Amino acid sequence: MSSAHTLAQDDLVRTHEEAAAQEREPLLVLEPLMAFLDEHGIGSGELEVAPIGDGHSNHTFLVTRGDRRFVVRRPPRGELPPSAHDVLREARVIGAVGPAGVRAPAVLAVGEDTSIIGKPFFVMDAVDGVVITDTVPAALDSPEQRRALSFELVDALVELHACDWQAAGLEGFGKPTGYTERQLKRFIGLWEINKTREIPEVERVGSWLKENLPESPTATIVHGDFRVGNVMYEDGAPARLNAILDWEMSTIGDPLADVGYLCMMWSEAGDPSGGLFDLNS
Repeated sequence: MSSAHTLAQDDLVRTHEEAAAQEREPLLVLEPLMAFLDEHGIGSGELEVAPIGDGHSNHTFLVTRGDRRFVVRRPPRGELPPSAHDVLREARVIGAVGPAGVRAPAVLAVGEDTSIIGKPFFVMDAVDGVVITDTVPAALDSPEQRRALSFELVDALVELHACDWQAAGLEGFGKPTGYTERQLKRFIGLWEINKTREIPEVERVGSWLKENLPESPTATIVHGDFRVGNVMYEDGAPARLNAILDWEMSTIGDPLADVGYLCMMWSEAGDPSGGLFDLNS
């Protein structure tokens, strides 16, 4: 696991009294968090905390406590739009798919009570490995292992889509019909709100998609952000994908959405720089 950022001075405090005395809300309040961990039998003693991930969305921390290593995940600071950064929803889907055979970390505990650290959060197992962005680990940097990395990525997605979401307890997690129509409506709406200039090509693509929506297959769990940068591989050969990460966009819908997104994010040697891969790496 790697970190792309460091802790700010006000990110961690020991008590709620310390939190109230500073201008910006902290990300973790250690003493009530330790009491919560004690209740769930997760390690003992003080916490060693390090941020992991790119920090663009929910905050994720690698925590060491005694002989236990685990991850704490919570939303960003401040007021959040309804349904945005819903870590409780994310914990629900991760906790459901892991026991069903999907490659996901084990959820250890869920903190719905915002009086603990100021926001909802959940705790999951720390998974050892590497997230591949712009370089491939030396042990995997051969034609044979790169090919295996790709097959592992596709196999993990196949396993996810094969998961019986109703048997896994995800009834009501999303609407199984009308997914593509809702997605198209949402993104056209976002374009209208956020555009800074007219781009006729966007309007033309939107109109074409409305007239040519494919018929969706049977609904499955949709990850919503499935790409190389959101999975973890073991860092030695043979190539093995051991966890799918960042489930906050997941829902029930059209599995081809994940396939299309994965293809859109794929990069090849010789591709021009500045594309979607660079924006998400």
